[in-house]
Amino acid sequence: MSGLAYKIDILVIGGGQAGLSAAYHLQRSGLVGGKGFLVLDKSPQPGGAWQFRWPSLTMKTINRLHDLPGMGFAEVLDPGQTEVKAAEAVPAYFKAYEERFHLPIYRPVTVRLVCGRGERLRVETDHETFSARGIINGTGTWDAPQIPYYPGRELFRGRQIHTHDYHIPDEFVGQRVAIVGAGISALQILDEVSRVAETIWVTRRPPEYVDAAFGPELGRAAVAMVEERVRQGLAPRSVVSVTGIPRTAAIDAMEARGVLNRQPMFTEITPTGIRWADGREEPVDVIIWATGFRSALDHLAPLQLREENGGIKMTGRLTTQTVRDPRVHLVGYGPSASTIGANRAGAAAAQELVSYLGLVPPKAKSE
Repeated sequence: MSGLAYKIDILVIGGGQAGLSAAYHLQRSGLVGGKGFLVLDKSPQPGGAWQFRWPSLTMKTINRLHDLPGMGFAEVLDPGQTEVKAAEAVPAYFKAYEERFHLPIYRPVTVRLVCGRGERLRVETDHETFSARGIINGTGTWDAPQIPYYPGRELFRGRQIHTHDYHIPDEFVGQRVAIVGAGISALQILDEVSRVAETIWVTRRPPEYVDAAFGPELGRAAVAMVEERVRQGLAPRSVVSVTGIPRTAAIDAMEARGVLNRQPMFTEITPTGIRWADGREEPVDVIIWATGFRSALDHLAPLQLREENGGIKMTGRLTTQTVRDPRVHLVGYGPSASTIGANRAGAAAAQELVSYLGLVPPKAKSE
């Protein structure tokens, strides 16, 4: 790779909800696409991680998708079409959004690493190398599935997959399937797979159901708790661990079918199944790890943003600015991991970074 690096003011890494929101607000601030800012997206087409979601995930079953700034979802697709696949509907919306605002998005390009070079940041990709004054990182979590280690995992002769690789329940017909996890995705997969296979549902902690729908008040409380953690430099917790699981008609139906017979976490994986601390064993053909994701930030490792405990200390109005390097903003991290949080974080990060770098006159920043 040559030492040539293309100069740009702000690079946005990631073309999902957070990245598009940030790009919209950078453009509104007066920066010119291609020179003032550029979005790098590793996906082959618009849609962020949504284009890779399993086929049975419809607009009815996802947590609410919040409109991007400046153009609502209803302008592109009928929100009443709840049976439409999320993997088709959301990318169509993102594509229309990119075209409406002529956002400068370069894809597919993978950022390999970001490191400091004096007053600038060097961003190496699988194509060009860039020299940026600041970065807004919106790489989300989809590319960093998290699977906890349990003794014997490497000896298991059956199949192990993560939510990331789940497609359709039909591939498990007639098998015994252990589903690990207590989040929304775990319950959706449990609902589907239990209709065609024998399932064992395993979680580290007993699931906490809440009768209240996930409304603004519950959402604000969850965000506040996660925000407090990242301001202290602690690793963010999952949304479900903060809010509990909203009790829905689908969950009631699963309970009526006897599917919600939750088992405590096993302590060991055998070649043919799973074993608990008391010696009890269950044979299984498949283990589905619905154990969440971590933030996909490995490319930022050279910047040494993390504290000793592994968290990243954050500051700024919506906790998007990293304390260790104020030129770097993380959107979709911590309290901004939801779609509405990503929208707001994109706006805050764009405004604060433009101001911090002194890129546009005050009049343009306030518009």
